[in-house]
Amino acid sequence: QVQLVESGGGLVQPGGSLRLSCAASGITFKINVAGWYRQAPGKERELLAAITLENKTAYADSVKGRFTISGDNAKNTVFLQMNNLKPEDTAIYYCNARGEFGASSSPFDSWGQGTQVTVSA
Repeated sequence: QVQLVESGGGLVQPGGSLRLSCAASGITFKINVAGWYRQAPGKERELLAAITLENKTAYADSVKGRFTISGDNAKNTVFLQMNNLKPEDTAIYYCNARGEFGASSSPFDSWGQGTQVTVSA
């Protein structure tokens, strides 16, 4: 299987920036699409941004123009640069990756453990 570990969350003031990282590890795998989600208390988990193996990206309207997803294929890491953060961005942020692993190219759909982002003065 493929394991994902997020980092980079924390407390930031409104208008500030954070950069989240999601490092993937495992044996012989290929990520076809990776995405960043978030879940605020009492709300459903929502997709914020996604990136494909071909580096095509897509964003939710709520973060378009403020957040940027990118990937480093050599390091099997996906990033989420978050600028102009607002209090309503406060949530637990999760990384997700889907692809194939192993000699038989078995499909995987992995989630990270989540990282807390708090935007407050």
